[in-house]
Amino acid sequence: MDDHSAALKTISAEELARWYELHDDLTIIDVRSPAEFETMHIHGSYNVPLPLLTEHTADLADRLGHRAVLVCQTGNRAIQAQQRLAGIGVQTATVLTGGVPAFEAAGGQVVHGTARWSIERQVRFTAGLIVLASLLLAELLWPGARFVAYAISAGLVVAALTDSCLMGQVLSKMPWNKVKASPTAHSVISSIPVAPQQL
Repeated sequence: MDDHSAALKTISAEELARWYELHDDLTIIDVRSPAEFETMHIHGSYNVPLPLLTEHTADLADRLGHRAVLVCQTGNRAIQAQQRLAGIGVQTATVLTGGVPAFEAAGGQVVHGTARWSIERQVRFTAGLIVLASLLLAELLWPGARFVAYAISAGLVVAALTDSCLMGQVLSKMPWNKVKASPTAHSVISSIPVAPQQL
């Protein structure tokens, strides 16, 4: 087991729903894209997209208390955020297993906005569509199109091995994933209250 796995701290959706009702010092950080956050998020959570958190980890760390929870769509990006924070010595951040949908299913309070697919779902759809179209094209018109399917498959393998996704980054910049005002490091971090132990 590597250091990242050993340091992994998680919380179930049911337990977070209890924390939400009981603890005033709870800070929930949603590391999804602004568009995903706008679609549905936990009431009272703060949107700090993973790329922004990665660039400003130390600034965010100064705002986190001993009851901080990182959330995303499924838990994968939240784990990356936890590892990033652990890299600078923050051991108090916990990952919500199952992401925001699990919290809603557990009866947690969420805010719904503009309906759109999550980035992860868009990646699965786009990759599948490109592979299917290239194989059909290779079968019917142009045999060389099968190499597109190979390239997409290889890209998905690399994405899994490196725990990053170029296609997801590209899709997040598409017009349907834009929001009126994307968060900036200053606007997000200054909106998070300083944890009581830091006062």
